[in-house]
Amino acid sequence: MTFGEQPAYLRVAGDLRKKIVDGSLPPHTRLPSQARIREEYGVSDTVALEARKVLMAEGLVEGRSGSGTYVRERPVPRRIARSGFRPTGGATPFRQEQADADTRGTWESNSAQAEASGAVAERLGIKPGDRVMCTRYVFREAGEAMMLSTSWEPLAVTGRTPVMLPEEGPLGGMGVVERMRAIDVIVDNVTEEVGARPGLAEELLALGGVPGHVVLVVQRTYYASGRPVETADVVVPADRYRVAYHLPVK
Repeated sequence: MTFGEQPAYLRVAGDLRKKIVDGSLPPHTRLPSQARIREEYGVSDTVALEARKVLMAEGLVEGRSGSGTYVRERPVPRRIARSGFRPTGGATPFRQEQADADTRGTWESNSAQAEASGAVAERLGIKPGDRVMCTRYVFREAGEAMMLSTSWEPLAVTGRTPVMLPEEGPLGGMGVVERMRAIDVIVDNVTEEVGARPGLAEELLALGGVPGHVVLVVQRTYYASGRPVETADVVVPADRYRVAYHLPVK
């Protein structure tokens, strides 16, 4: 293979992808069989199989048990807007995450004390095994699960205070900034790092995806005078949503 030449399975996958994108193979159409791909492109069974695997990994096709492989309907990505803006008077976690006045939604949550893993401890500036409050959220829009979030707060900061449980008490559901302010912890900075990876099985089950689908992960951390007081992983399906940032100019 000369420099720059694609392997045969990628060339076949590329041609099939083009047909899917331009509508020659519309949604719900059965993908050509392995034998048909082999004959049409003059390739081996192995190449035909690998080309089909590429399209499945990209989320363009899906297998149906006992029926074959079909072109998936391609959703039009919707926007998840994020910014440093925090409305006055408090805001629900959904609004804190969305930062979009036109968004309406619901959420479910569950909080429990846990020991910080090595990765979480590093993000919070504590020791592995230190106690944290772990809260898991499922955010829904029009009944559809569109975002997951898992947050961790060091109990050295919130333990034995009225805001120890993010969704209970007088400030339950008001968001990190307002809750921390109530215990004289002033959040003055927030960082977010965005990455992509294959979704975990439990994430895709909750979000309605299929194995192999990619998710966007927003790793967020709130700081008060340089000290991390909350960190979270926000997970959204990459094929259905785009993360849009609105950053104020100071």
